[in-house]
Amino acid sequence: MSPPSVVALGGGHGLHASLSALRHVVDDLTAIVTVADNGGSSGRLRGEFGVLPPGDLRMALAALCGDDAWGRTWEHVVQHRFHGDGELAGHVVGNLLLVGLWDLLGDPVEGLGWMARLLGARGRVLPMALTPMDIHAEVRGLHPTDPHRLTTVRGQVDVATTQGIISSIRLEPADPVACPEAVAAVREADWVVLGPGSWYTSVIPHLMVPALREALITTSARVLVNLNLTGQEGETRGYAPEDHLAALRDHAPDLVLDTVVADRGTVTDRPVLEGAVASWGARLEVADVACADGSPRHDVGKLAAAYRRLLGGVEGD
Repeated sequence: MSPPSVVALGGGHGLHASLSALRHVVDDLTAIVTVADNGGSSGRLRGEFGVLPPGDLRMALAALCGDDAWGRTWEHVVQHRFHGDGELAGHVVGNLLLVGLWDLLGDPVEGLGWMARLLGARGRVLPMALTPMDIHAEVRGLHPTDPHRLTTVRGQVDVATTQGIISSIRLEPADPVACPEAVAAVREADWVVLGPGSWYTSVIPHLMVPALREALITTSARVLVNLNLTGQEGETRGYAPEDHLAALRDHAPDLVLDTVVADRGTVTDRPVLEGAVASWGARLEVADVACADGSPRHDVGKLAAAYRRLLGGVEGD
């Protein structure tokens, strides 16, 4: 059996963990990254140069760096953040490098390719769309006298930190131009991995890009959803594993799932989760994938072991 080709979608720390594990398991690996960030160094560069926010793309590239001296060194370089009070304070070296490449080459995909070669990245990184966008969320619970009234919250930072309950999200513009290479990668993959990550601001947005959504729904690839360990303060506060699946169904009821991965230590009601997964026609894989220190982070080694078992077609727990 030939090794599978895998496409992983997401952004931020969740995608970083998934890619850090997957690069030890498969050789044909593509990351597709959300491009809606409007805060921090990414937001500043996006506003000044009109480019894609580079931060999540940079983190994906860093995750694909090798374990040799070259890879470790470049990972530290591109992740280095300037401190102090000057104009560079808060900026990240890799963000500046990416924006410089884009300014020089005029092509975000080509620029990502050159940076991947410089880093010796074990895989490729693509944006989900070719233009930056904003996330708008309809949120309940922000009006003290009318908790059911919906309020529109705009921008990734504000959506991620809302004190209300997110009902739905949408993108602005609603029909951003999908990255053609990303669409092709999804159509040609053997496996597509969604999550973990910020559910409403890193994972679900991929399903809001029309051409990418169509590819995800019609691909012959098997779709694996890797659930978050806990709800995230702000956008998914208090969410159980099955709540993440419900949110995914609300936004993509026609998505076909093959496998759902949940951490054994964070599943509080396994029969309920099993029922939610069965309603998708998918199988549930409950495995030990969390860090042993109790922090809400995936352990890269444990996650790699789970991916190796699942992507190889071996039945798990």
